[in-house]
Amino acid sequence: MAKRKTRALRQNEARKRSARPATRKKIVPARRAKKAATPRRAGLFASLKPNPANFAPLSPVAFLPRSAAIHPERVAVIHGAERFTYRELEARVRRCASALARRGVRAGDTVSAMLPNVPAMLELHFAVPLLGAVLNTINTRLDAATVAYILGHGEAKVLITDREFAGQVGPALARLKKRPLVVDVDDPLHDGPGERLGETTYEDLIATGAPDFAGAPVADESSAIALNYTSGTTGNPKGVVYHHRGTFLEAVGNVMAWPLPPQPVYLWTLPMFHCNGWCFPWSVTAMAGTHVCLRRVDPAVIFHLIVEHRVTHMCGAPTVLNMLVSAPAEQRRSFDHIVDIQTGGSPPPAKIIKGMEELGFRVTHIYGMTELQGPSTLCVPQDGWGTLPLEERAALTARQGVRYPVVEGQMVADPKTLAPVPRDGRTVGEIMIRGNTVMLGYLKDPKATAEAFRGGWMHTGDLAVEHADGYVEIKDRAKDIIISGGENISSVEVEIALYRHPAVQLAAVVARPDEKWGETPCAFVQLKPGMAATADELIAFCRDQIAHFKAPKTVVFGSLPTTATGKIQKFVLREQAKGL
Repeated sequence: MAKRKTRALRQNEARKRSARPATRKKIVPARRAKKAATPRRAGLFASLKPNPANFAPLSPVAFLPRSAAIHPERVAVIHGAERFTYRELEARVRRCASALARRGVRAGDTVSAMLPNVPAMLELHFAVPLLGAVLNTINTRLDAATVAYILGHGEAKVLITDREFAGQVGPALARLKKRPLVVDVDDPLHDGPGERLGETTYEDLIATGAPDFAGAPVADESSAIALNYTSGTTGNPKGVVYHHRGTFLEAVGNVMAWPLPPQPVYLWTLPMFHCNGWCFPWSVTAMAGTHVCLRRVDPAVIFHLIVEHRVTHMCGAPTVLNMLVSAPAEQRRSFDHIVDIQTGGSPPPAKIIKGMEELGFRVTHIYGMTELQGPSTLCVPQDGWGTLPLEERAALTARQGVRYPVVEGQMVADPKTLAPVPRDGRTVGEIMIRGNTVMLGYLKDPKATAEAFRGGWMHTGDLAVEHADGYVEIKDRAKDIIISGGENISSVEVEIALYRHPAVQLAAVVARPDEKWGETPCAFVQLKPGMAATADELIAFCRDQIAHFKAPKTVVFGSLPTTATGKIQKFVLREQAKGL
């Protein structure tokens, strides 16, 4: 028995010995050991999580309380004879938010505003998001039908409007099935016609609010903060939704890219309704600057305000630059400091850049779109450009340039393959952007949102080349968008209006270069046999259907060039329009 037991034990030990090397081979190899070590290294930091001490949702609303706490007696807003300090501005904002809350406005509700650049418009940029509500600023140049569509599509709970626009707002409200609460801004600087349409005035409204109203903290930085509608598409405009994180970073990007120094004096020549004033209501406030309000662009008033308040910064379409350069001598006033001005849209010609420099302005060319929450690209000046001849320097500064510091990615690429084009200054591709400053998407339009974000990039629809130095330059615009005075005009929308005229057989609209507006719509019209119409008649006909600024400024009659398949050759018409 002992021998058999010893043999069994030996056999068992032998099996263990033979199995031991195989087991070691499974766990010892360097490759396996190396892979196992990686999770252990990552796990070293896994227990550290964001918490209230080291994380807060980003929102531009936070800029105002900070500036008010540090500079309570600094002048924040100038409007005519009115002056509001930062202490007063914060109190008015909190009163406005409180009053809106008492009227039933809750987080996620839409508050619309159809206002010029007056203090109320600035205050709403802080008061509405303080509630978690969404600010919808409406282009004051739109017709009643479009205003009605925006109010209905955006489900506006409140509309705050200036009496000046009663002629558009009144008919727009009559079209709605559900009327929002209407609040009138009775601005003392408005001396023209316009009836009150609302249940109360803005000043009476905010008088009912509490100056210490805390508002609703931002729980999600990706939640909506603003709703802006495009004006360059066919049919109804699209509702572009901004978020708190994006507007915060865009506002910071403005400070970094320009740059915007502490305590700037900013003149509001750019409409605040346009992409929320390119987010400058928040940028200027972040730097504790002074907002100088301006109801309408008037060169004489602009020069006066620059001198009186020592304005340091302003923004505007090339139209604004042209107006300043072309202003008669009696309207101009000289000043002894440099005024920085950003301009977007059509590149400013060399003579405009020269004229602005002679007046005391420093021009920076930017590029952006509604879907990008304002400027996304700017033409950063390089060392040595200042010594170049004017024509050469103008050609460089008129380019759209390089991406903002807060923009994650930008490329000029094939829109189908997403392959970047060569940096040769000749190969045309589509400008594509991605990052935190891109919109959340189009309201109630998932199909258009998905198309815009195809391949993980925001497709701008703008066609450009990229130069060897990485600066982009727009060569054409997809869908034949015309940029006139900084506003987008769809050529197709104008063509549809023309086709409604009984005498029109064929119509095509292209951009015609214009010294004042940058571009204006030029209509080429082929009349039906035996029928007649004049240019003035067709222009008036269009103005009755669409916003006046979208109507053609020029009408050319004759046969339209077409391809074998009957498609109108717009590239031929563009060349003709340049020679008119």
